[in-house]
Amino acid sequence: MPMHDRIIPYLERAGLYHLARLNSHWFWLDEPLVSAFVERWRPETHTFHMPFGECTVTLQDVASQLRLPVDGEAVSGCLGEFDTYIEGGRPAWEWFQDLFGELPPPNKVKQMTVHFTWFHERFSVLPPDANEETVRIYARAYIMMLLSTQLFGDKSANRVHIRWLPFVANLDGPSSCYRVGYSGVFPR
Repeated sequence: MPMHDRIIPYLERAGLYHLARLNSHWFWLDEPLVSAFVERWRPETHTFHMPFGECTVTLQDVASQLRLPVDGEAVSGCLGEFDTYIEGGRPAWEWFQDLFGELPPPNKVKQMTVHFTWFHERFSVLPPDANEETVRIYARAYIMMLLSTQLFGDKSANRVHIRWLPFVANLDGPSSCYRVGYSGVFPR
C-alpha cells in the first residue's frame, strides 16, 4: 500500500513512520536469505543456529534498526483479552465498520481476519479532496497493514487480523503510540 503524504503525521504520532519508510522506500526483502534464517531458527531457544555459533536478535537490535521506542505498555498478538478492548462490548465487526466506514465483502472475511487485498484495493488511492476523517481512515488502514504484515506477520501472509482495532481506534490519543518489545510492538 502506498504511503500518502497526508497520513504521515498520523504515522509519526504513532511512532511508526520510520517502519513505514523502510517498507515503502528502501526496504528490500531478500527472500532466499529470509528462508535460510527460517531454517536456522530454533524456537525452543529463540536463537539462530549459524555455522559460526548461535545468535539472536535483541530488543536493542530491533529498536535501533526499526527506530521504534522501547518504553510503555505491551501490545501483543495474543487474542486472550481481545474482547476487553472492544468499546462497550460492541461486536468487533460493528467497531470495524465505525473505524473504516464500511465492511469488507463476505468473500474477503475469514473469521476475525480480512484479506489484505481488500485493504489494498480499498485504501491504496487517497482521494485528493479527502477530508480529515477520510485521511484518518486511510491512516488506520495503513497501520493495520503494518501491524499485520510487517510487525506481526502470520503464516497466512495474506490476512489482516482485526485484533489491531484497539490500536488504530484513537489516532490522536495515547493508545496510538507504540514501543518495541521481545514479543512485538507495544503501545506507549
